[in-house]
Amino acid sequence: MKLQRYILVVLGTWLFFVQTQAQQKATISGYVEDKSTGEKLIGANVYDARTLVGTVSNAYGFFSLTLPTTDSLTLAVSFMGYKVYSRDVLLTESFSETIALTPNLLLNEIEVKASTSSEKIQEQSQMSSINVPIQQIKSLPTFLGEVDVLKALQLLPGVQSGSEGSSGLYVRGGGPDQNLILLDGVPVYNVSHLFGFFSVFNADAISNVNLIKGGFPARYGGRLSSVIDISMKEGNNQKLSGAASLGIIASKLTLEGPLWKNKTSFIVSGRRTYIDVLARPIMLAASAKASAEDPEYDARFYGGYYFYDLNVKLNHKISTKDRLFLSAYWGDDAFYVNAKETYSSSTEAISYSDEYKANLGWGNLVALLRWNHIINQKMFSNVSVYHSRYNLGTKVGFSSEYESPFEENQSSNQSLSYFSGIYDWSGKIDFDYMPNPNHYVRFGTGVINHTFRPGAIQVNYAVDEEAIDTLIEQNFTKANELSLYIEDDMKIGKRLKANIGVHLSGFDLKDEFYYSIQPRISARYMLNSDWSVKGSYAQMTQYVHLLTNSNALDLPTDLWVPATGLVAPQQSYQWAAGVAHTLNNNFEVSLEGYYKLMNNLIAYKDGEGYLAGTIGGTTDWQDKVESGRGTSYGMEFLVQKKMGKTTGWVGYTLSWTDRTFEVINFGDSFPYKYDRRHDLAITAVHRFNKKWEISANWVFGTGNAVTLPLANYPRADMPTTAETTENPWDSYYDMP
Repeated sequence: MKLQRYILVVLGTWLFFVQTQAQQKATISGYVEDKSTGEKLIGANVYDARTLVGTVSNAYGFFSLTLPTTDSLTLAVSFMGYKVYSRDVLLTESFSETIALTPNLLLNEIEVKASTSSEKIQEQSQMSSINVPIQQIKSLPTFLGEVDVLKALQLLPGVQSGSEGSSGLYVRGGGPDQNLILLDGVPVYNVSHLFGFFSVFNADAISNVNLIKGGFPARYGGRLSSVIDISMKEGNNQKLSGAASLGIIASKLTLEGPLWKNKTSFIVSGRRTYIDVLARPIMLAASAKASAEDPEYDARFYGGYYFYDLNVKLNHKISTKDRLFLSAYWGDDAFYVNAKETYSSSTEAISYSDEYKANLGWGNLVALLRWNHIINQKMFSNVSVYHSRYNLGTKVGFSSEYESPFEENQSSNQSLSYFSGIYDWSGKIDFDYMPNPNHYVRFGTGVINHTFRPGAIQVNYAVDEEAIDTLIEQNFTKANELSLYIEDDMKIGKRLKANIGVHLSGFDLKDEFYYSIQPRISARYMLNSDWSVKGSYAQMTQYVHLLTNSNALDLPTDLWVPATGLVAPQQSYQWAAGVAHTLNNNFEVSLEGYYKLMNNLIAYKDGEGYLAGTIGGTTDWQDKVESGRGTSYGMEFLVQKKMGKTTGWVGYTLSWTDRTFEVINFGDSFPYKYDRRHDLAITAVHRFNKKWEISANWVFGTGNAVTLPLANYPRADMPTTAETTENPWDSYYDMP
């Protein structure tokens, strides 16, 4: 209670301080949107072109700019890929309006230079953050014709892929579970299709992608390494439109339009692969050909894989101050094999039938209801309720039947199933308060109810009249994750700007309660109009773990598990410093160095895995893991061009990453699997006109760190008996 009262006092004092600075001023507020579609524009620059004092639109397109009432001004609004809006205003009283910008995708160099008043990279307090325009992502070279948001992010410095062609992300030495991946503010737990070769995000349904690698604002929490904030389109509220494509492995269809013009809009976007549909006739024809050679023998074999996903969003304008959104994502992957052979002898009166089936499936479901409300011209609120679900299931089965007049008929049926998942229900409320151009205050609170299903195995065995059906399941685990934050993006004088905040969180699990106070600060200091130095510190806490086989392929067999009394929450402490510069108003240049410490990381003990020891031994995942720590440090260099006919970037990373576990590698530190010393990526897109463009990528990277054992030997303290539930073997490594 004392902590809560302290927080309320600090919050009240802070808000009173920034409010007193807003007296004798008037406020211009409203939304910035695309004129042709009504889509709200995130991060648009709204400013007085005479004094260059301004602000940016928030994640929902809302802006608020407070200026002295005695001043006349030139109100200007700029956004990448749009013509600059400008008009003279005599500001005598507060007013609100919606500003519609006209798209202009083919910006020439003169138009680019005209928008010099937009906030440049050296002017931003946020560091270690990169925004990649969705149009630029769509223009990059694709794998099998599928545009992939996460593959585009892998080309940025500080971001590495798990393996060649996969969509996994390893940011500044962190694991894939340490990325907070948000779709319209909702966490998505598994982001892979086709065993990691594609991501679940359909670029046709996305409007904005933002990556944060460090210096995290206080409004984000729950992960250690990165935030990938992805916003879905809201739908065209002016006219019905659509797009369809037929690709090498998948087809897509997108429809959007108004249900009630300027009032209610929708977007529906779906895609599905058809590898299974194309391959099945070929497989059946091959098996039929084999069967035709023997009239008494018949074989049928087919298998396949497919994935699909569906994005849906409804956007309704209740009033000038209230908007309601309903959005959903639903996607699944399925891999299956079915083989059956039969034999029937007319001369011997003997027949038998064998059938084998295998299925592997996983998928996500995300549903969100969101209400935006303008409390007044300076304060904006967002209330969200959402559900997120991830499921994994696999089943292998074998059945046989045998009939003969000379002996007793026999039949058997055997199957092994495995399934796991994580389910979230959440509610949160966020406030944006913009009292004047020198302060942008955000604060809010939320709660997530987690349900963890770490894993269950079902064994079915039946022979004739006897049957065994066994379910080996770990108990469902429920937990509540609480959060409270406040941050202020403030200007202190003409040269210094800082984002200062704190994120408070708690995790309630049965008789355990963890809490964390996480300070965040990111600041920049202008050396001159073109150069700035930046620094940041962020402390993060993560209450969920992804239990993964470090030597396995990129398969969806990993388990989401909570922090418990035996397994503490993960923690990280990250420092970063760098310089930023805009060259010739076209090229954003940044150089950053970082150092990150990570505690309470978990990994399987030697020889353990998600199925190891389950049957006849321990089923508790807590007995199979070891906690350790990690470090990561390095340097990142980026040159990016976002506007003009030629766009792209050059990114280079020099980094070191290691892990240390007491019972792994004799307690000595070892390179993390994805410790990659050098990473270089060059990306370029040139647009000739509205119909033609050319793009290219070039990537260089050192190999993944792998240490192979020289020998395996029996443990001296562990008898190798059938009753042993622990791994009786140790591995010998020749480490320097």
